[in-house]
Amino acid sequence: MPETPKHSVSVAGVVLDEAERVLLIQRRDNGRWEPPGGVLELGEGFTEGVCREVHEETGLIIDVEQLTGVYKNMIRGVVVLVFRCRAVDGTIRPTDEAARVEWFGLSEALPLMDEAYAVRVTDAYQDTPATREHDGVRLTAYT
Repeated sequence: MPETPKHSVSVAGVVLDEAERVLLIQRRDNGRWEPPGGVLELGEGFTEGVCREVHEETGLIIDVEQLTGVYKNMIRGVVVLVFRCRAVDGTIRPTDEAARVEWFGLSEALPLMDEAYAVRVTDAYQDTPATREHDGVRLTAYT
């Protein structure tokens, strides 16, 4: 009997402020800009995980509004659930995982990110959740 493929499940928060700016982190490990997020822990719910990850990486406490997309890195087998969120408390700050944490207008944010992350942000401004596949940098399928 063949072994079942293994997948990792992650969550990310596209955090918007009252001016509809998006919060991005510049990761310490690779220098790339992206929305905060990370691997979901065993026994942890989706919204609990995104709240934890955003707080750990930015210092903010958030409200989770809605699921805005599901993304799969076809190379690494990582499935990411992305949620639109609103900041409710806290002050942004660099962290162990984020060298920089900053608010950006959408037009400023998109050129900073690889396509696979920029689409997560643009999808978060829509009302209907998207499903997309990528290779870690570029989209490989549109749905």
